[in-house]
Amino acid sequence: MFENISNGKNYKSLFNGEWIESKNKNTIELKSPVDESIIGSIQALSKEEVDEVLEISREAQIKWGETPISERAEILYKAADILEENVEEIAKIMQLEIAKDSKSAISEVKRTVDFIRFTASEGKHIEGETIGGDNFPGFNKSKLSFVTRVPLGVVLSISPFNYPVNLSASKIAPALVAGNSVVLKPPTQGAISALYLAEVFNKAGIPKGVLNTVTGRGSEIGDYLVTHKNVNFINFTGSTEVGKHIAKEANMIPMMMELGGKDAAIVLEDADLELAAKNIVSGAYSYSGQRCTAVKRVLVLDTVADKLVSLLEEKVKKLKVGNPKDEVDITPLIDSKAADFVQGLIDDAIDKGAKLLVGNKREGNLIYPTLFDNVTTDMRLAWEEPFGPVLPIIRIKNIEEAIDIANKSEYGLQSSVFTQNIDDAFYIAKKLEVGTVQINNKTERGPDHFPFLGVKSSGMGTQGIRYSIEAMSRPKAIVLNLLK
Repeated sequence: MFENISNGKNYKSLFNGEWIESKNKNTIELKSPVDESIIGSIQALSKEEVDEVLEISREAQIKWGETPISERAEILYKAADILEENVEEIAKIMQLEIAKDSKSAISEVKRTVDFIRFTASEGKHIEGETIGGDNFPGFNKSKLSFVTRVPLGVVLSISPFNYPVNLSASKIAPALVAGNSVVLKPPTQGAISALYLAEVFNKAGIPKGVLNTVTGRGSEIGDYLVTHKNVNFINFTGSTEVGKHIAKEANMIPMMMELGGKDAAIVLEDADLELAAKNIVSGAYSYSGQRCTAVKRVLVLDTVADKLVSLLEEKVKKLKVGNPKDEVDITPLIDSKAADFVQGLIDDAIDKGAKLLVGNKREGNLIYPTLFDNVTTDMRLAWEEPFGPVLPIIRIKNIEEAIDIANKSEYGLQSSVFTQNIDDAFYIAKKLEVGTVQINNKTERGPDHFPFLGVKSSGMGTQGIRYSIEAMSRPKAIVLNLLK
């Protein structure tokens, strides 16, 4: 069913219900993270073509916004059904272009199916309210406010490489059910998977122009997109550096952002250490650590540090490394720039005296799982987000030191606390400057109807299905003034 989206390995862009090639014939080659072979190309749209996309999106949104929510929801249900029928095919695309292992790729697509269905259902339950004027001093029942929710207009959705299907759908589906049109700007690496998703919505019957895609070099069209007069909302997931740039350039355009993180796992002396070690390794190394919510540092009390370190070392050594087509845990990073950055963090930690327990082996973009003990706060690894399979262990003397180190980070996405003392767990949770605290579990996103947010340099706004729908719509009050 995806034959229309490409001409051989040259992938097109969705415009007004049709898959087209750029008029300027410019394309961007995509390379495999595994061996850097050319796997395909995507369109490099011009600013003039961006204008056309955003104008057709603006026009199409007017009618779509007047479409009953029940009809919008039915299209989402159909999209979920189509996606469910094509799980394996789309998962294989992710293996090819972002080196995601088979199990994780399949899981991502299946989770996206559930996300779209839940969004359709939730959208049908977003209701308005009637407010009586007599609630406020000086007014009476003759004044009534009828409050409904209306769409914002055109939503620019900018998704990242690491979850190109799920994090595109988490922007598209809530925006659509709220009555907005969507312009999807997928990542360059990861674009093919996102284009497949766009075709799923297209086949489900989204009216022409309601969902369009824009592919191209961020250096050429990025600023133009986020400052465009026809964009009414920006939904972005990506690096903190890029997020801050968008926020600066976009000026008054409302936005929601999920940015970087430096999620800490705090382990107290009464913790179930086997449970903690299992969750920390899974949280730190899944998809080679290329997750905003990955566990990125361990803060463990001295009294149990030796035992925890031994468990972590044992489990990390068992991780399987290799090609994403095989049953492995660790696959190559997205590109050489990412691998170089991670290697730089590893080298800095070694130079400053950290104890290397496992790893520090590299083959091209493949960084073997790396574990450090005795990391100190003068090392880059204590503060910088690696987005790779490397984990620092920082030994602490007490709870207050753990809170202090955790909160000194510029990031505030999530943290974990491992303890059997509910009072300590909630005391720490209340003190941590993050969006979410996981008690006795790894840091992770979901379930998708939970609120998901970052504070400080980790983002702005609240995601989660209902929260996203509300963020991409607004209240509108119609006030009735009765004469009697």
